[in-house]
Amino acid sequence: MATPHSTRSGIIRRMKLTIAVLPGDYIGPEVMDVALPILETAVSRSGHTLQHTRCDVGGAGIDRHGKALPDPTLEACRAADAILFGSVGGPKWERLPPAEQPERAALLPLRRHFRLFANVRPGRLPKPLVDTSPLRPDRIPDGIDMVCIRELTGGLYFGAKSTRPVPADGRPDGDVEAIDTMVYRRSEIERITDVAIATARARRRHLTLVDKANVLETSVLWRKVVAERIETTAPDVTLSTMYVDNAAMQLVLRPGQFDVVLTENMFGDILSDEMAVVCGSLGMLASASLGIENNRHGHRYGLYEPAGGTAPDIAGQDKANPCAQVLSAALMLRHSFGLEAEARAIEAAVEGAIAAGIRTADIAAGGPAVGTRAMGDAILARL
Repeated sequence: MATPHSTRSGIIRRMKLTIAVLPGDYIGPEVMDVALPILETAVSRSGHTLQHTRCDVGGAGIDRHGKALPDPTLEACRAADAILFGSVGGPKWERLPPAEQPERAALLPLRRHFRLFANVRPGRLPKPLVDTSPLRPDRIPDGIDMVCIRELTGGLYFGAKSTRPVPADGRPDGDVEAIDTMVYRRSEIERITDVAIATARARRRHLTLVDKANVLETSVLWRKVVAERIETTAPDVTLSTMYVDNAAMQLVLRPGQFDVVLTENMFGDILSDEMAVVCGSLGMLASASLGIENNRHGHRYGLYEPAGGTAPDIAGQDKANPCAQVLSAALMLRHSFGLEAEARAIEAAVEGAIAAGIRTADIAAGGPAVGTRAMGDAILARL
């Protein structure tokens, strides 16, 4: 909640930020331990307070509680204003049935429970890091700056699923078919389009809808609804459309043409990872998953997490890049608490450290590299 207090410049609101911290597995706790002091510093210097509850999730939840999303973790998330998430999964739990594995049994239930329908993933490659991208520098002379808005609770991932035997000529044992159902409603498309419009208005006012309208009925509906929404509520935003196969190619050929990319769940899952790769390193990219409902501070409830995975190969070696986790905390301040200045301060501190040549191995381009903790110290010093 917020408490007003006086300053020389007038009345400001002192807030108590209550968050659930879910570090997860392998490098998850390492990068979370770096991000939290940076978050606490940014918050406290503005007169606010941060209260966080640390909970097990993913493989850690399975090992300690018998399931990837333990009941105490879910309760802590319900009591919080936002979730700061790490990464889950890894080889230790890959032999479990698919429905019990950390990714499927933790993240998808959290998205469903809190109705986290909008994934906002910034794709930013600062000019000093152009050499870290697999693209030729002449394709990205000024770096990359785009945002992918992905619908997160509909489509194939959440549609009805089944596997069943079917008759088959010439096969004595018959055949088997698997079915995944893609369903989208107008209301689902409208609400994610509104997020994309708001994002575009804060940037260059250009929105690219990515679909497969030459094949899929759901994509035909997407084109109709998005075009109507832009025409009636956002004529100041320019809309273009692109088939998903062409979009995958254009992200490599001319990423600079994109400002805000809007797409459905599965396409967004794939394209946002491609965007992360052309931006140099998954270790730099944050994401926000925003809910339908607001928290106690009047801002969207959300889950904030790095775009990368748990990186078991470097866990415990002080090699992981903590920037994505730090930048996810900045997104949390912006979207779930309305603390834009504090979010920008963290982002500027990250960029300042990178511009000074302080980089972990994944973004060092073969040059000198620092460890996870040293990278965090460099960011913290620039706050």
